[in-house]
Amino acid sequence: MVTHGATAAGDEDGDRELTVDELAARVGVTVRNLRAYSARGLLPPPRMVGRTGYYGREHVARLLLVREMLAEGYSLAMIERTLASAPAGASSATLALHRALLAPWLPPEPETTTGVELAARAGIQEDPAIVDSLVRLGLVERLDDGTLRVLDPALLTAGLQVLGLGVPADRLIAAQGEVNARVREIARIYVQMFVETGWQAFVEAGAPPAQLEEIRTTVARLQPAAAQAVLAAFRTEMAAAVTAAVEAELSRLVGE
Repeated sequence: MVTHGATAAGDEDGDRELTVDELAARVGVTVRNLRAYSARGLLPPPRMVGRTGYYGREHVARLLLVREMLAEGYSLAMIERTLASAPAGASSATLALHRALLAPWLPPEPETTTGVELAARAGIQEDPAIVDSLVRLGLVERLDDGTLRVLDPALLTAGLQVLGLGVPADRLIAAQGEVNARVREIARIYVQMFVETGWQAFVEAGAPPAQLEEIRTTVARLQPAAAQAVLAAFRTEMAAAVTAAVEAELSRLVGE
């Protein structure tokens, strides 16, 4: 009987709403860090009574998840992106699964720069229209302080290498837009293939926890396997395209 009473009391205490100080103490973080997490959107807003915010069980679970991700080496920016892409109203268990499956696919840390610095790296004059094009492509974000956030620095580096070959920036940006559309379709094909096979079998089996590690490993291996297959196909098609273009241009020169 004592055990049941203690359990009931524990459940009742777990359902009790907490102030910001009580929430910080419950999870083991400072109030300052808790407020910083809230400012970044890592916590749902509290229930407000006057000027006092009250936090519930879902806030405790979310904070524990954030703390766990920080311990695993995630930066706050990576955590923010992971949680932002999670389904609305997802439970703590769903968020943990979401994190496990997305971990291998997280892009590198964004890079902050300015329009002047970006133009200097590209070896061109600063042009707001070019930045507008990069923003429309989803490669760059404008921040409130006037700086720019490069969402995929590796793609930026590759683009700068192409610019170094003498390709005009506007032509490169237009070409990248077409490439993005085609790569998006390739990614959809591979992901759909996984969803209709491995993932569907996992769901039909009742999503057993014992199989979660196997699913996570499969997801982690999908990206490099797909990338290798795409690269191999690209090399073949690129060689064929270059051969055809060279032959056509040589024929045109001979004809002239």
